[in-house]
Amino acid sequence: MPAPATHRPRPADSTRQVRIVLVDDHAILRQGLRSVLDREADLQVVGEADTRTDAEAAAARLEPDVVVIDLKLGAGSDYEGLALCRSLSAAHPGMGLLVLTTFLDERLVLEAVQHGARGYVVKDVDTTELVRAIRAVAQGESAFDSRTAATVVQSLGRTGVQSEKLTDREIEVLGLLAKGLSNNGIGERLFISATTVKFHVSNLMRKLGVTRRAEAVYEASKRGLL
Repeated sequence: MPAPATHRPRPADSTRQVRIVLVDDHAILRQGLRSVLDREADLQVVGEADTRTDAEAAAARLEPDVVVIDLKLGAGSDYEGLALCRSLSAAHPGMGLLVLTTFLDERLVLEAVQHGARGYVVKDVDTTELVRAIRAVAQGESAFDSRTAATVVQSLGRTGVQSEKLTDREIEVLGLLAKGLSNNGIGERLFISATTVKFHVSNLMRKLGVTRRAEAVYEASKRGLL
């Protein structure tokens, strides 16, 4: 069973720690993740869970900023993490959900985003990229490692359908969103200000009929907008 965690009040300043719950059915993997993340001054693992039920209870009790979720929870469960993403997204819309799994599959990546995940990374990702992904998800950004980003981008371009609604600049921003870049990161790539990026992101989300960045990537993948 997961180790108990105490609820700590969130610091009020802008440098407050990102509070994390780890969901994986292997205790040794949770322990390894905890040891890695606890080295970061701005990250704090406040709870663990090994089942969907325990994860839902921990999320309700601890109100973390980010829940890191394995897709397969238990020997008899096929991708129960997707159902967990769906239930947590419905119950806690502002909570950041990051899938960390061994499965690299286009369908699973897109389904995870559809069910509320803001990011999807594979377990052999390096520590730096995992930490970056957690921080991005905590800030409301999307986060994909290089392989899952490539998977999403391939899906975006598969149908070859060209968009008449998004501008060329919005298409550029969309492609960088799929790679998990923040507004500042997109601005640096495109040599525009973060404020301008925010304007483009707001416009493309409005045109796609979504309210979250990860949803924009998923919706664009269905429409073939890259």
